[in-house]
Amino acid sequence: MMTTTVLVVVVVTIAAALIFDVINGFHDCANSIATIVSTHVLTPGQAVLWAAFFNFAAMFFFEAKVADTVSKIVRVSSGEAIYVYVVLSGLVGAIVWDLLTWWWGLPTSSSHALIGGFAGAGIAYGGLNVIRWDRLWHTVVFIPAAPLIGMACGFLAMLAVFWLFRNWRPQSVDKLFRKGQLLSAALYSLGHGGNDAQKTMGIIVALLVAVGAFSPQKTLTLTDPASLAIILSCHLAMALGTALGGWRIVKTMGMRITKLRPVGGFCAELSGAATLFLATHSGIPVSTTHTITGAIVGVGAVHKLSGVKWGVAARIVWAWIFTIPCAALISALCFFVLKPFVM
Repeated sequence: MMTTTVLVVVVVTIAAALIFDVINGFHDCANSIATIVSTHVLTPGQAVLWAAFFNFAAMFFFEAKVADTVSKIVRVSSGEAIYVYVVLSGLVGAIVWDLLTWWWGLPTSSSHALIGGFAGAGIAYGGLNVIRWDRLWHTVVFIPAAPLIGMACGFLAMLAVFWLFRNWRPQSVDKLFRKGQLLSAALYSLGHGGNDAQKTMGIIVALLVAVGAFSPQKTLTLTDPASLAIILSCHLAMALGTALGGWRIVKTMGMRITKLRPVGGFCAELSGAATLFLATHSGIPVSTTHTITGAIVGVGAVHKLSGVKWGVAARIVWAWIFTIPCAALISALCFFVLKPFVM
């Protein structure tokens, strides 16, 4: 039976998870809107509302396969309330790292911060054996794979567009792709919402398994009232965060990596969306930040390699490398602080 203390911690942890989703939304807002803002297709205000709507609408397009993967990264025993504190510590680590990198203007991965935090807190409690390494490995593999896939798709898409429209006047191409970016930005925001909101959903499922409210085999569906409440709240939180915006990172993503025109923005967003759709359908939690950055670099490299500011890209890559271990360390420290009070 759940004690009053554990019940309070569960409520606080779910609230923290939704706060993380809001932070994720404004931290990763740049992923959805940087290209469409930097090409002046939409104003910043219009762009965040456009992205927020499709972040929310993603709940109707994707099965909760990513949520299932995330909820099973740490072996959580049903009814073992100590895992409530593991989940809470993981969220705190992810939130702290997200806020730090947001303040520094670095487009690091909120997804990897969450997964690293959850894994770090789990290891702090039960050692390496509590981690399902096969599921964690899928995420680790896609740290380099997601930006490389995005880069390749962006490069190829840009080449294809150059060939298909080689006889068009530049003004006509610009006009066409200014309209096209509305579609590509919408598709990218769908992919972003579909993949990122599910990570928080997975954390909440793990929490409810820990207190015995869900079975370890629980899968979220829109037809189940309990599942619907989780899905709806996470997508609403993500959309709210996106609407709040993250202008420090927008500047880095849309303006410092490479100079984009509407055709380039279209190719980058479409390539990023294709990568995210594939990953979400496969149940793989990937970094939307990695994906769109790779696509932007691929598009910029078509013009000339010097068109990409590799110094900025390298700084971003170093931040990616440190995200999982840093979030894990912060979460582990948080659990060790809580441990004397709960064990």
